[in-house]
Parts: sequence; C-alpha cells; structure tokens
Amino acid sequence: MQPPGGETLVNFDTILHTQAEPFTETVQLLGRPVTFDISPASFTWSLGNGETMTTTDPGRPWARGVPMDQYVSHRYTEAGPVTLDLTTTWGARWRLGNGPWRDVDGTVTMTSPAQDLQVRTAQPQLVSYE
Repeated sequence: MQPPGGETLVNFDTILHTQAEPFTETVQLLGRPVTFDISPASFTWSLGNGETMTTTDPGRPWARGVPMDQYVSHRYTEAGPVTLDLTTTWGARWRLGNGPWRDVDGTVTMTSPAQDLQVRTAQPQLVSYE
C-alpha cells in the first residue's frame, strides 16, 4: 500500500498493489509431461472498514505521471486503525505434451499476510515565511 509507513489520510487515495505473476509449471505424470499455465484470476481486497473490493488487476506502485485511474486505490472516509487483507484467486489450464489446452475445473485462493494501516485526519495550517 502507498503511502508507505502504514499511515494514510482520510479522503486521500491509498494505493493498493500486490505481486502476482502468471507462471507455467511442467510435471511428469506416468512418464508424460503435463504443463500447467497458472494465472491470477481476481483479487479481493478486504479494506478493514467493512468494505471489500474485487479487481482483476493486481495494482501497481505509484509512479510519477501515472493518472490515478490507472491504480487500484481506496479512499477512507473515517479515521482509525484498519487491517487490510488480500485474497488472490488463481485459475489454470493444462495440456498433455503438445496437446490442446484445457481449463482446470475450479480455482485456488491464497490469502496474503494482513497489513495494518492507520487512517488519520490532517488539518491545513497557514504559515508565513517572512
């Protein structure tokens, strides 16, 4: 999550992201190669305030010049501590040798370690530089 340090502000976009890359794995089954093509299908973000958000995008870290609509983000409306959880749902397809790809029935879910976040309020203060 960003901003870093486990703190964010009320009514400020908090950027969420994870690393979940597709991968391929080949195993031998009865002396024949079986290849699995495994990809993240969805991400369910439990935001710690009673809300959840499901995306097909793992999000991305903040980068200068990237518009906010290119991020996975959430705006908290109340101050206080929250604990974020992420459940990634993985799907797969398989093939025997060089045969056709076939979908694997069902999915697998994995829950990432929870992250604590303190949502704070801030008040602007005018200062003089005379």
